[in-house]
Amino acid sequence: MNLKDTIRVIPDFPEEGISFKDITTLLKDKDALKDAIDQFTELAKDLKIDLVVGPEARGFIFGTALAYNIHAGFVPIRKPGKLPHKKISQEYVLEYGKDSLEIHEDSITPGQRILIIDDLLATGGTLLSTARLIEQLQGEVVSIMTLIELTDLKGRDKLEKYDVHSLVSYPY
Repeated sequence: MNLKDTIRVIPDFPEEGISFKDITTLLKDKDALKDAIDQFTELAKDLKIDLVVGPEARGFIFGTALAYNIHAGFVPIRKPGKLPHKKISQEYVLEYGKDSLEIHEDSITPGQRILIIDDLLATGGTLLSTARLIEQLQGEVVSIMTLIELTDLKGRDKLEKYDVHSLVSYPY
């Protein structure tokens, strides 16, 4: 199945010149969703992953299904103010400002093998911040997987020390 055929592209959203990749059309298509999860599972099946980590919110969708398929746990990475227990945070730069991500400090045991999954690799800021949080807790980032990669934004360059896989790519 060509997953690109199930992703709606919306020109000039959220602003002129941006070509938004809407995955809600893929998610509602039971065959496309299954195919995406099956592809992630095939990539991950021999990696001996302890935990799948997914950033809020779309990383939760793919991450929990993948974790189930490979018999791993799942850990959410959240925006500030969403986690109730002791946590650590990582700030990252956006095009127009800053944001941060948080993880419970007891989510990862040193030495655990971690797979990060999200819907999109664009500039790489979210995924790099996620990897840094994992590494602060002494987890080993084994692989990073995304549904979509926007290749012209060169986010993969920020993640060059990691094994990165994307199921589909667009120039931008």
